[in-house]
Amino acid sequence: MNRAEREAAVRRVMEETPPSVPPELYPEVMRRGGRMLRRRTAARRLLWLLLCAAAVAFFVWAMVARPWVEPPSETTPPLTGW
Repeated sequence: MNRAEREAAVRRVMEETPPSVPPELYPEVMRRGGRMLRRRTAARRLLWLLLCAAAVAFFVWAMVARPWVEPPSETTPPLTGW
C-alpha cells in the first residue's frame, strides 16, 4: 500500500458517519467523567499544598540554619586586649 492508497483509505474512514452511541451509556459516562474531574482537582490541590509546604519548610530551614553565612573560625582564638 503506497502513500496515495493510505491517504484514500484514511479519507474513506473519516468520511463515514460515526457509530451511534446507546443513550443508556450517557449517565454512566457523566458519572465517571465527574469522578475523574473531582479526582484530578483533588490531586492538583494536594500537589499545590505539598509544594507550598515544601517552600515554607525550606524558608524556615534557611532562616534557622543561615547557610549563606560563613561559620566562625575555630582554629585561632579571638584577639582581645590589644
